[in-house]
Amino acid sequence: MHFASPGWLFLLLAVALVGLAYVLIQLRRRRFVTRFSNAQLLATVVPRRPGWRRHLTFALLLIAMTVLSLGVARPTANVRVPQERATVMLAIDVSLSMQATDVSPTRLAAAQQAAAEFADLLPKRINLGLVKFGRAGSVLVPPTTDRDSFKKAVAALQLEPYTAIGEGVFSCLDALQSFDAATASPNEKPAPARIVLLSDGSNTVGRSLSDAAAAAKKANTPVSTIAFGTQNGTVTVDGQTTRVPADNKSLSGLAEATGGTFHTAASAAQLRSVYQDLGSQIGYTTAQRDISWRFMIAGLLAAICASAVSLLWAGRLS
Repeated sequence: MHFASPGWLFLLLAVALVGLAYVLIQLRRRRFVTRFSNAQLLATVVPRRPGWRRHLTFALLLIAMTVLSLGVARPTANVRVPQERATVMLAIDVSLSMQATDVSPTRLAAAQQAAAEFADLLPKRINLGLVKFGRAGSVLVPPTTDRDSFKKAVAALQLEPYTAIGEGVFSCLDALQSFDAATASPNEKPAPARIVLLSDGSNTVGRSLSDAAAAAKKANTPVSTIAFGTQNGTVTVDGQTTRVPADNKSLSGLAEATGGTFHTAASAAQLRSVYQDLGSQIGYTTAQRDISWRFMIAGLLAAICASAVSLLWAGRLS
């Protein structure tokens, strides 16, 4: 918790002095009482007090003053708020290795299904775009809130040779830059953006992952990667079977270098879980909000309780 006006916290010193003064008064009263050796005589001289109930009343007043002092210092707290201009680019690998069946029915088919689900769970206000990458990166759907066009493009994905992961990232960055230039008001900050990249293999053509990571970091665009498939995946092309294990190392390195997150998805169920987590992260951000009203209400309630207790037990406010 932070305070927007921390100077008012000095009021806590005054509260502490009031508390100290009360303690000194109680000690002085106790010393005065010990001067009387006859307890029966003391009872006739000093009226009977409500004892611990009197201390409870003061304790409630002290709590009220403390909480109100904190309230005027305008405390703030981190709260989740929706990102109204946020944009997500989903990049899907369509290389031939995505036909492996270690994720049922195939890696690509499971990815298409999960991508459609991701479009449904992502908040409607978030713009969503689609990039495919095989031999090169291609923008199929620029950022839009039209989920139907996105789903149609996902369903129409076809396999291609090679894996240009770096080009996929650059295509996403180009789409984000074009969208921001077309929609941002003058002097407005760039909209928050993220790339979610789904792939199963190493970069084989095009620009390197290090170049792509540097460009994404410069654009302040985290790349969250999902290593799709298992280490035992195989594909058969022209009668020849080839192992196509997911390249976790390359994809985790890309995510780490850009401030994104890395996940593995060995099944469609795991992939849906990852997308759900990412949707929650992308749809909201953390911001400071003034919560002084909570302290004011709590302080007033404590003061009211102190007054009620005093009236109930002593018949007066003292």
